[in-house]
Amino acid sequence: MMLVLLACAAPVILSYLTYYVIRPEGRVHHGELIEPQRMVPAWRAKDLQGTEVSLPNLKGQWLLVTVGSGECGEKCERLLFVQRQLHKLLNKESDRLDRIWVLTDQAVPKSELLTAIEGATILRVPSDQLSQWLAPATGRALEDHLYLIDPMGNWMMRFNYPEDAKTVVDMKRDVERLLRASVSWDKPGR
Repeated sequence: MMLVLLACAAPVILSYLTYYVIRPEGRVHHGELIEPQRMVPAWRAKDLQGTEVSLPNLKGQWLLVTVGSGECGEKCERLLFVQRQLHKLLNKESDRLDRIWVLTDQAVPKSELLTAIEGATILRVPSDQLSQWLAPATGRALEDHLYLIDPMGNWMMRFNYPEDAKTVVDMKRDVERLLRASVSWDKPGR
């Protein structure tokens, strides 16, 4: 009698496990995983006021990094906008992600742009030095990506320049999965 009951219940139990536990959905990563991961170098960068900042001090938080010139053209502004939107789309998890804009020159950003990206950390690192740590995809420039660094200080993912709103939503899903997976060991703040 128990075997008959088990045979009848097995499809229901398996479907429940498959739907709620295993979740066999097609998972597509829109960011490119970096193998091997690269640790934040022990360099000193400068903020806009000229104060030195140790890059390893940025550890302890997820970092979403944009690289560009202080002159910041249309493409750069779009990446900074996407960076800010990704941060805001995370809602209550947004305090686990910091935004970093790395300037590769001495140009001073426009005041309207600084107001628009309020809350982002802006640092200056020479581009030749920066290219020893971060690297673009083949055939692209360093400024064509958003870079994701984990709280342990490892550069672990690179997102291509988003061509449309759907790409931004897909990027958000990747970041949310990472935040969800790290919730047991990563807490908000440094």
